[in-house]
Amino acid sequence: MQPRNQINVSEFLLMRLTEDPELKTIFFNLFLAMYLVTVMGNLLIVLAVISDSHLHTPMYFFLSNLSFTDISLSTTMIPKILVNIQAQNPSITYTGCLTQICCVLILVCWESFLLGAMAYDRYVAICHPLRYTIIMNPHLCVMMVLLSLFISAANALLHTLMVLRLSFCKDLEISLFFCEVVEVIKLACSDTFINNILLYFAISVLGGIPLSGIIFSYTQIVSSVLRKSSVGGKYKAFSTCGSHLSVVSLFYGTGFGVYICSAIPDSSRKTSVASLMYTVITPMMNSFIYSLRNRDMKGALRKLMGRVPSLLRLCHFLALQCMTKPFHSLR
Repeated sequence: MQPRNQINVSEFLLMRLTEDPELKTIFFNLFLAMYLVTVMGNLLIVLAVISDSHLHTPMYFFLSNLSFTDISLSTTMIPKILVNIQAQNPSITYTGCLTQICCVLILVCWESFLLGAMAYDRYVAICHPLRYTIIMNPHLCVMMVLLSLFISAANALLHTLMVLRLSFCKDLEISLFFCEVVEVIKLACSDTFINNILLYFAISVLGGIPLSGIIFSYTQIVSSVLRKSSVGGKYKAFSTCGSHLSVVSLFYGTGFGVYICSAIPDSSRKTSVASLMYTVITPMMNSFIYSLRNRDMKGALRKLMGRVPSLLRLCHFLALQCMTKPFHSLR
């Protein structure tokens, strides 16, 4: 498919956050802080899972992949937002816009599949505990992650190529702070019927399948837990699902909010706020939800933070060795 733009599209214009110089500084510092918190929080979860052998289980394997996805999604979005806050002309190149569309689609779809896989893991752990290690074996877990990544990448590539074939006219202002496929399609002056059909079909299937799996898993979990006679057993079972349910509610709740707002005429400001909740706030909150509500994760993070001073001393020692070796070699 060859691009057939009616004008030579070199860039799109993104929505401005504010024109006030003082508010620009506030927004810049706010988004920078959120980005650093997101990266550091999710990176700590990944390092804690890697360093603690007690967390080498399917649930935490999926969680570390979810944290990696959140880091990647924030990195795809926030640095460009920070640049545009400072810029007089908040634009993004045509190639950069297509790249951002592709990356966002991959990461959002992949996160949806990972949440579905985590729900299935909890279902097997609670409803079939004796067969848990047999069903959730390492081979299956790796295959679930790789297959979901492959499907997400194929879906994102398809929609990016479908955008590439569209013709654009003079109105190239995107009513969001980043390139989102629905908003870019709205700017096209060529026929977008096939694009919209494929897009909403993909949303229904690739979003509906994981969500249906999550609903089915928790229906079975609730039914199984309610049959338990022990109050302690019920509490323990529900507590292992609390963090995941919070993340699922935040992810799908804000996601549905974006598409509901985009369907309402003259709601660009509401859509932009909902999209920020979906792509910026949610990745940041995920690390807090899992680190503050999960006892095992809190213990692993304490161990990891306890190793930081010794690691810093080791790095300092190695740096001194590297600095002194050239002088010794000259002698």
